[in-house]
Amino acid sequence: MKLNKNIKIFTNYFLGPVLFMWLSYSIYTQVERQPNLERSWQQIRGSFGNSMVVNLVLVVMLMMINWSIEAIKWKISVRQIQRVSFFTAFKAILSGTSFSVTTPNRVGEYIGRVLYMNEGNRLKAISLTIAGSMSQLLVTLFMGWIGLIVLKDPVENSQVLSGVWMQVMIYGVFFALLVLTVFYFRLSLIIKLVDKLPAIRKYVWLIKDLEGFNATLMGQLLSLSAVRFLVFIIQYYLLFRLFGVEVSWWQGLWAVSVSFLVMAVIPTIALFTDLSLRGQVSLKLLGLFSSNSLGISLAAVSIWFINLIIPALAGSLLILGIKRIFKNNNKDDEGT
Repeated sequence: MKLNKNIKIFTNYFLGPVLFMWLSYSIYTQVERQPNLERSWQQIRGSFGNSMVVNLVLVVMLMMINWSIEAIKWKISVRQIQRVSFFTAFKAILSGTSFSVTTPNRVGEYIGRVLYMNEGNRLKAISLTIAGSMSQLLVTLFMGWIGLIVLKDPVENSQVLSGVWMQVMIYGVFFALLVLTVFYFRLSLIIKLVDKLPAIRKYVWLIKDLEGFNATLMGQLLSLSAVRFLVFIIQYYLLFRLFGVEVSWWQGLWAVSVSFLVMAVIPTIALFTDLSLRGQVSLKLLGLFSSNSLGISLAAVSIWFINLIIPALAGSLLILGIKRIFKNNNKDDEGT
């Protein structure tokens, strides 16, 4: 226990800040070396004085749509153990986001969500929530894999990665995608596996409800995840236009898809490490098509702030009233 505590202290108070400073300095030097930096600043300032500022408003509106889709996904994922209204699901999503920003790779979001379940359903809801989240990971892996194939030549020509490493990544992601797809559509295999392991067989009741995830439900979750992914892409493209990053929608689509893939597979250990890594990855990939490092960095920061920090702040306010949740009187939330 003490060892785990020491590791946590080392990670949060030393390793996290060091990585953040290193990545942030790297981004700063790349932006500073950008040619025509002053002209880029003028162009960005000018964007806020013309019709392009509408893009920022649209991005905020799309953030609401993004989290609404996620709320619907969670609502239908847990409905076999408890009916929740859309409003309750939306609050759970925001609360989960407030927990996630301080945990590695946002695993804390599961804690925030299940707090809105009735007593007795919370532990079972975790496995259903994870299964629902697998659909988003599948979409991310698939789009990222296609993006790696599309960007293979530009990446190799720019020497961001060697041809050997690109091949390793393409085949590695394909294998992970294949394995995850099999598990996603055959969740019953996980239940059978756990049931055969004596050491953890007694916990099989926690995942027993995964049997209710039929092909129809899995298809719904995948469809919603694909729409949510499209919302992310549109947000990025609108911000690229706002900050003067001259990339085509085709280039933006695959560069952002690969950046999502990288962020999904590389563990981040702190809130600001996530931000700095996001900026570094965006600079490398979008830098293949645009020299506007400042605009690329601002787009990455804006996405981080709008899609994560604003919802997390809203979720924190909801957490203040968490005592009401624990006073649940075992009545099901029968909303639609």
